[in-house]
Amino acid sequence: MHLSIVTTLYHSGPYLDEFYKRICRAADRITSDYEIILVNDGSPDNSVDIALGLLQQDSRIRIIDLSRNFGHHKAIMTGLMHARGDVVFLIDSDLEEDPELLEKFYNILHQSGADVVYGTPHQRKGGWFERISGTIFYALMKLLSKHPIPNQWTTMRLMNRNYVSALVQHQDQEICLDNLFVVTGFTQRSVPMHKHSKGGTTYTLRRKLSLVVQAITTSTNAPLIFIFYLGCIILSLSVIGATVLVAQWMTSGFLLGWPSVILSIWLLGGLTIFCLGIIGIYLSKVFMETKPRPYTIIRQIFENNNLCQVGSGLYPSTDQTNHCLDADVGLVSQNAPDRDQS
Repeated sequence: MHLSIVTTLYHSGPYLDEFYKRICRAADRITSDYEIILVNDGSPDNSVDIALGLLQQDSRIRIIDLSRNFGHHKAIMTGLMHARGDVVFLIDSDLEEDPELLEKFYNILHQSGADVVYGTPHQRKGGWFERISGTIFYALMKLLSKHPIPNQWTTMRLMNRNYVSALVQHQDQEICLDNLFVVTGFTQRSVPMHKHSKGGTTYTLRRKLSLVVQAITTSTNAPLIFIFYLGCIILSLSVIGATVLVAQWMTSGFLLGWPSVILSIWLLGGLTIFCLGIIGIYLSKVFMETKPRPYTIIRQIFENNNLCQVGSGLYPSTDQTNHCLDADVGLVSQNAPDRDQS
C-alpha cells in the first residue's frame, strides 16, 4: 500500500460524502494504490451508515467501528495503528482543512526529504477569546515543556512509514497527541495553509480546559518543580517576616493583630490546597498509566475483502472468531473477540 488516508468520524454525517469525493480526487492525482481508513469514535449521528454506503461503492475504504467514544486523539492513534501505507495522511473529516492539500504536502515531503509535513494556519480560527487563549496556551507550553509544541499547528499532516511506526510505539494511557507528535522527533516541516471554520465545535470550554491540563501534565513535570521553588520562596518570606515582627516587637512592643493572622492562614491554606491539587493530578496520571488498558476497543472492522483485521492479527472470513458476511452488500465485518483489542 503506497498511501493511507486516516480520519475519524464524530458528528461527521453532513460532511462525509463531500470529504470522500474530494479526498479521492486528491489521492488519484498521486497514486491508485491507497486506502481510506474511517475510525468511528462513537459518533451519535448517521456517520457509520453513510460510511457503509461508501464502502459498497469503494473497496479501498476500511471502517473501524469503536465500541464507544474514546476521544479524538485515541481514535486517531487507532487509525494510525491500522494504516498500511508507505506514507500516511492524517486529516479531519469536517472539511475545515482542504483535502486537496494532500498533493501539496506529498510534493513537499518528497522534495524536502522531511519525514513529516504538517499544516500551520495563517490565522487562528474562532473569536477573540479563542485566539487569545490559544496564544496563551502555546506560550505556556513553550515556557514549561522541554519539547514545545509549534504555535498553532493542525492535526493535518503527511507522515512517512518510519515516523508512523515510531509514533504508534508510544503506550501512554493519558494521550496528548500534539506532545507525542513532537516527542517522536524526526524531521518535520510546516506548510502555511488556510483553515476554514464551520461555525460550531464539539470542544466545549470545559473540554478545552481539560485538554490544557492534559497537555501540560502529560508533557512536563515543571509544575512539580514549581512547587519546590514556591515552598522555598514562602519559607524565605516567612523567615524575613518573622525577623521583621521580632524587631518591631523589640523596638516598639507593638504587633499587628488578627488581620495579619487571618491573611497568613488564608494564604498558606490556599497555597497548600493548590500544591496538593497539582500533586493529585500527577498521581492520577500515574494511576491511569499503571492500568494496562488498550487505547480503544474495536467493535467491528468493515472492509470489502476476504480478510478482516482486528488489532495486529489477521483472521480469514472462514475462521470461527465471530465473523459475519452480509450477502446483500458483500461486506465482510469482524466482531471483536472476547479479549479487548486495540
